[in-house]
Amino acid sequence: MLLYGRNSVYERLKAKPRTVRHVFLQDGIELPHIEKLARKNHISVERMSPRQLSKMKHTKDLQGVVAKVDKFNYTEFDDIVNDKKLTLIFLDRLNDPQNLGVIVRIAACFGGFAIVIPKFNACEVTEAVMHVASGGENFVPVSMVSNVSSAILKAKKNGYWIMGAVLSDDAQDIDKVSIPFPLGIVMGSEGEGVRYGIDKQLDIKARIPMRGAKLSFNVAMACAIFCHEISNRRKK
Repeated sequence: MLLYGRNSVYERLKAKPRTVRHVFLQDGIELPHIEKLARKNHISVERMSPRQLSKMKHTKDLQGVVAKVDKFNYTEFDDIVNDKKLTLIFLDRLNDPQNLGVIVRIAACFGGFAIVIPKFNACEVTEAVMHVASGGENFVPVSMVSNVSSAILKAKKNGYWIMGAVLSDDAQDIDKVSIPFPLGIVMGSEGEGVRYGIDKQLDIKARIPMRGAKLSFNVAMACAIFCHEISNRRKK
């Protein structure tokens, strides 16, 4: 896979240098912190013209650096569901790489979260996702499962409470609901929310109180608010 962008490449070199195979830097751009770390870990560094670099990866956000890295390594679901210190974020049919990347970064920043994504009809961890995550993928376990509903049931059997971010009338405000642990939270797709069937597995339905305009948060923004609230409760 190709990792691009200064933060993404730098964080990977710091956290998991063994997964980096080669670093390409654009001529005329000095990135001594990246070059020094690459050479320290005996990783080849090559200079390229802007044209050569853009031919390698067609995007506007290269920021003068591209790295060849190992394929993204998903974590087995059994490994994360057995670590009850983690709060599981179940993403139901998320299709936008931007949203997935932001959620990975959010989970990394708060700490103590793992992400579960479906294998089918959803976005996986792509090069674009890792770029948006800006290094967050190095600090958050991400599991890919064949069936999110089955994974939720397995978590429940393992002692997890399942809370869904929903807008239904029977949902409680997130700042008022009692949050039990260990916890799994379900975030629905960008357009349809938590799908029918999965909503039947929810122990708690929670929503974000909005006293302003009758609009809505996108899934990444909503996830940030839920993660903030959950992190605060875990401290108590």
